[in-house]
Amino acid sequence: MYEPIRTKSVHSLADDALRGPLPQRTREEELDIRLAGQLTALLTVTDELRVLAPDASLDRAAGELAALVTRLSGGRAPLRAEPSALRADAAHVASLHARARTLAGNALAVATSRGDEVATAVATERLEDHASAVAVPV
Repeated sequence: MYEPIRTKSVHSLADDALRGPLPQRTREEELDIRLAGQLTALLTVTDELRVLAPDASLDRAAGELAALVTRLSGGRAPLRAEPSALRADAAHVASLHARARTLAGNALAVATSRGDEVATAVATERLEDHASAVAVPV
């Protein structure tokens, strides 16, 4: 009923020798990369908030976040952009807190999935602090 395929498919993969080995990462390594990315994004927003609304708790949080990213990145410190203090109005600060709350929630989800108690505690603290800053119930 069906005729066998007589020619080689044009959709077949190239030789292993030509394409090289595929990168293989474990689930833990992938979660480390994802968590480091979420925490770096949270650190960037925290640095921006430190310029617009200076607070000792934000300074401490930035230090904790930088230490976590360094640990997750194999000892490499995170790249930190110089914050811009162009808009210091209350609406912009509130939007930064809302963004930080979202990023802290994302980091909390990844840290919980990864089983990292330290990152979970820091993300939970950041989530609560930013939620209270924008008056959102946690």
